[in-house]
Amino acid sequence: MTDDTPTRRAEAIRDRYRSTLGAVPGGVQERLRVAQEFGRLPTEEAIAALRHVVLTDNPLGARVQQLVHFGQLLALGRAHPARIHARGALHAGAVVADLIGVAETALITAGVPAYALGTEIIAELLPQGDGGDRRPSGPAGGPDRL
Repeated sequence: MTDDTPTRRAEAIRDRYRSTLGAVPGGVQERLRVAQEFGRLPTEEAIAALRHVVLTDNPLGARVQQLVHFGQLLALGRAHPARIHARGALHAGAVVADLIGVAETALITAGVPAYALGTEIIAELLPQGDGGDRRPSGPAGGPDRL
């Protein structure tokens, strides 16, 4: 099998998503399945190449890029991709306090629905406790990575 097979080409695309998000989103998996079945991998490769240039060769860096994506998606009310990018931000080195800051900014720029969506997503990412105080510790209390 050569490196040029559709299976390997699709896996190379998956690897790019794993490197930026820590996982391959379900929607991407489905797009790749359709692209492979119908000989349309060049479209997915072009998308992956553009994502790579915009996300990797960008002065903001991976962490900030993922936080920006999270905030933009909150403002658009796009819950599923916002969840993906919140996890991607954590994968890129963000901490819970960063996500909270983005959600609070979304409150100003997009209103309470965006803020509520952001806090809902953040709450889903927090470890489940016994119902007690689940606030992550901030700078005074230590790291707040998940």
